[in-house]
Amino acid sequence: MLGFNRDFSFEGTEAQQTIMREAFAVISKEHSSGRIGYYDLPEGSKAVVEAVGVLEQENSLLDSGTITDIAVIGIGGSSLGIKAVNSLLETKVKKRRELHFFENSDPIDISRTMAKLSKEKTMFIVISKSGGTIETTSIFKTLIAHFDLKLDGADRERVIVITDKGSALSKFGDHYALTQYNIPDNVGGRFSVLSAVGIVPLTLAGFDTNMLLQGAGAFLDSFFKGNEVHLLEKACFLYEHETSKRINVLFSYANALENFTKWYVQLWGESLGKIDATGNSVGMTPIGLIGSVDQHSFLQLLIEGPKDKTVTFISIDSFENDLKIPDVSLKFIEKTDFINGQTFNTLINAQCDATRASLVQSSVPVDGIVIEKIDSHHIGSMIIYYELLTSLVGAMLMINTYDQPGVELGKTILYDKFAK
Repeated sequence: MLGFNRDFSFEGTEAQQTIMREAFAVISKEHSSGRIGYYDLPEGSKAVVEAVGVLEQENSLLDSGTITDIAVIGIGGSSLGIKAVNSLLETKVKKRRELHFFENSDPIDISRTMAKLSKEKTMFIVISKSGGTIETTSIFKTLIAHFDLKLDGADRERVIVITDKGSALSKFGDHYALTQYNIPDNVGGRFSVLSAVGIVPLTLAGFDTNMLLQGAGAFLDSFFKGNEVHLLEKACFLYEHETSKRINVLFSYANALENFTKWYVQLWGESLGKIDATGNSVGMTPIGLIGSVDQHSFLQLLIEGPKDKTVTFISIDSFENDLKIPDVSLKFIEKTDFINGQTFNTLINAQCDATRASLVQSSVPVDGIVIEKIDSHHIGSMIIYYELLTSLVGAMLMINTYDQPGVELGKTILYDKFAK
């Protein structure tokens, strides 16, 4: 289960009820009309899981067990969600294959990651919704050259393409008869982790993607049945304080949540940082922090800096690891002996609670999400929770949550720069 709580005032006035009803109506229409497709992924992507199962039997490299590594070539929405799930669940399952990510133009990182792989043991998955992402295509060309991939012959089985149907990359895949999965036209990149974008590599790696989809679907159904009122109330609070609380902080208390916070930053920032119908700039700046590490780097600013932030804490009730602080007393450092014999699970959650209490006392609006334990079902719920929250706030701001004109401007400038 996911637990939700808050330390901010929400009166539930008639005006607030109207805002919530209208936002709920907007995204209900998005869902029922089919205009926005991420709502359909928990059910629709079950077919992708089945298709990958068939591929594992029909692809000789997968069926023989030759493939031990998967190179994921993609950036932003084509990698962040996959990395988030991989980081959270990799210690929970016995993976069949290891995921390696090529997502940045950093030449040192590209070279270092290539050095870990051998052509014979690697499956290459190139992901780009548009089919022409410059970082992705440039890295893909590099891998083709480095590993001497024969796409028109012997290496056809070791390359998979995931893109929009009819894109340039799709046509490339068709030309070489590569295995191809398409992203629904009505699913944006940052909302695509539960599409083939995430489901194909995660399934091939050995994760329980059916359970991931089941967790997302269960929360989605509960929300549209009216059982997750807390989500509407949180969205309304953020919307009403958008001009005074311009920063939304996600403070996650587990190292494994670091990539999830990075996924959240893209989802939140790219969806809500917009110019509204009146010409005003709107949106809350997302910041991802990791506890307890960032208690020692950012907490001072949260408590005594400008009161322009809201903070959400994510904690894990059970890490399913009973590592304890040993009963050792260190000379001159005896004041820390009070924690001896306690588990690190207890310590990190106590640190989370103490940090949260310090923010409440400093009049910082706070809410919390408690994950019972890390498994595919709970992570699926968390993914859809944040996607729904993003859509709700976007509806309240009356913006297009699903475009990214600012990003397109940067791409145009880059193309023009190299065209000269």
